[in-house]
Parts: sequence; structure tokens; C-alpha cells
Amino acid sequence: MNDEVTALSLTKKEIEQRIAELKMEYIRLQNDLEKLESTGQRTSIQENKLGEIEKELRSLREQLDDDF
Repeated sequence: MNDEVTALSLTKKEIEQRIAELKMEYIRLQNDLEKLESTGQRTSIQENKLGEIEKELRSLREQLDDDF
């Protein structure tokens, strides 16, 4: 994933900012997912995106723990 490679050169502040952005996006997607589920629509795209966000968050948090 390109985001993981890019994360290697980020400062602590940039990593923390990216984590905050991803958390907000995650919450928005969860809300969208709930709306789709309640109307019986497909949710696979949102579920996949949530998984991608979780992976990036995990990677960024690991980098914070390891490097800072």
C-alpha cells in the first residue's frame, strides 16, 4: 500500500494528524454503512474501505510506538 510507504517519512505531528483524519473518515463511513444496512442495500464497498482504514491506522500507530 502506498500510504504505508509514505507514512515512513512523516513526522510525529503529521502522523497524529493523519490518524485524526482517518478516525473522522471511519466514523463517517460507519454512519453510511448503518444507513445502507437499514435500507437493505449492499455494504461491501464501505466494509472494504473500513478495513483499509483500520490497516492504515494500525500501521501509523505502530510507527508512532516504534519511532517516537
